[in-house]
Amino acid sequence: MSEMAASSAVSLLDIKLRRFGVNHELRLTKWKRKLLCFDGDQTRRFRCFADMLAPIRRSEKSEERRFDQKTSAHGAGIKTSSSAVPFASPKSRFVSKQEKFYPRCTPRLTGPQSRDTPPKRDTGIANEKDWGIDLLNENVNESGTNEDGSSWFRESGHDLGDNGYRCRWTRMGGRSHDGSSEWTETWWEKSDWTGYKELGVEKSGKNAEGDTWWETWQEVLHQDEWSNLARIERSAQKQAKSGTENAGWYEKWWEKYDAKGWTEKGAHKYGRLNEQSWWEKWGEHYDGRGSVLKWTDKWAETELGTKWGDKWEEKFFSGIGSRQGETWHVSPNSDRWSRTWGEEHFGNGKVHKYGKSTTGESWDIVVDEETYYEAEPHYGWADVVGDSTQLLSIQPRERPPGVYPNLEFGPSPPPEPDQPPDQPQ
Repeated sequence: MSEMAASSAVSLLDIKLRRFGVNHELRLTKWKRKLLCFDGDQTRRFRCFADMLAPIRRSEKSEERRFDQKTSAHGAGIKTSSSAVPFASPKSRFVSKQEKFYPRCTPRLTGPQSRDTPPKRDTGIANEKDWGIDLLNENVNESGTNEDGSSWFRESGHDLGDNGYRCRWTRMGGRSHDGSSEWTETWWEKSDWTGYKELGVEKSGKNAEGDTWWETWQEVLHQDEWSNLARIERSAQKQAKSGTENAGWYEKWWEKYDAKGWTEKGAHKYGRLNEQSWWEKWGEHYDGRGSVLKWTDKWAETELGTKWGDKWEEKFFSGIGSRQGETWHVSPNSDRWSRTWGEEHFGNGKVHKYGKSTTGESWDIVVDEETYYEAEPHYGWADVVGDSTQLLSIQPRERPPGVYPNLEFGPSPPPEPDQPPDQPQ
């Protein structure tokens, strides 16, 4: 009776294995691939995209770097001037080039997922979740070749230093069979015993047409040496260059926040498309006590000698402040036109508006008008803390008993240049 029971059990087990084992293996070997796009679109499983060298465009985010010009007497003049001499090159000239920038994405079943996609312009600083940083816990050094002849590599490790410093990193990349296109990406997290934490990414690549790109992203938590307050800083730099025409762009973005509401944001941008070049800089400063400063400066030029620009600045505190700006244009024969304007807000419902231009325009009036400005950033300390869970969860090295961190602050590092040495030409 026991022999029959054993035989029945073996047969039943064999039937179950045949019934479920194959499907189970398929599920285990099925590669669920997902490419995290820089624009945050995670709803599609596998997506390759590129948006390089798009002409400069004016941002519609009024809360970041411009105010509503409809309430100002100079608004109509600036709008007319901007339409006459736009910052952007004709977009249709470049759209025809877009197909060249779509990467050749090859399925990789064993290697790292392909990330051979250039950055997109005017996308600011991504949140950490958009990068999908997943550091390996063990040291890895592996490589392989795909069925189409393309190759890949992946390696990881960690570095140790003084004061509890530790850097965990993962590096990966791939290249086509003929070497005409390739990509690399590095992830890292850093920490030490002072409470310093850093999360970062650097990526670069090129395609068969000779287009190249480079991008880096960082998120840092540290203690401010002057206020002793916790501070979170985020930054991003992006660059792309065309391999077929004289075109390229570079952007540098940064954001800084502390626990009492102090906030600083800014960006520096540069671009070129054949005979036209353009620049843009803007900044926002909030002191956490109601004082705010915002400014923007844009200008462009062509190889023929035409130049034009627009800039403005606003300062406010407790409902009292000022705005001022200038729009200008220089022709190839050096004829210059400009219009300057200003506003004084007294905090009592009265606004003094004044301005003039090189063509004889002028105004100087006091009007009844409400004063509007943003005394606090639309995205502040609470927001950045909520979006930095991976940074805050970094675990430092265990500190031995009786060992204390060195909290001496060294000299402040020199300011970084606005553009890298290898800026687009």
